[in-house]
Amino acid sequence: MAKILVVVKVLPEDITIRLDELKEKVEKSLPQGYELKGYDIEPIAFGLNAIRLYIFMPENTEGGTEPLEQALQSVPGVSQVEVEVVHRVSE
Repeated sequence: MAKILVVVKVLPEDITIRLDELKEKVEKSLPQGYELKGYDIEPIAFGLNAIRLYIFMPENTEGGTEPLEQALQSVPGVSQVEVEVVHRVSE
């Protein structure tokens, strides 16, 4: 069975938010069966950085990436969530 790799850009509410702490909160908020495989920091402008998350999710998820987007948006400190790429990855 394959998994889905979703690349998501998460923008913090403010430049004062520590991105490593925000990443930890995001990781804890992921629904069961979802797994954070990596992340990197993307500079945006004027000191604002975004976190690009690489998340594996089950292939047969009803609603596509919507449950993931809702879970990420509900994390305190998250301003915006943008799905950049979705790939099907065989195990």
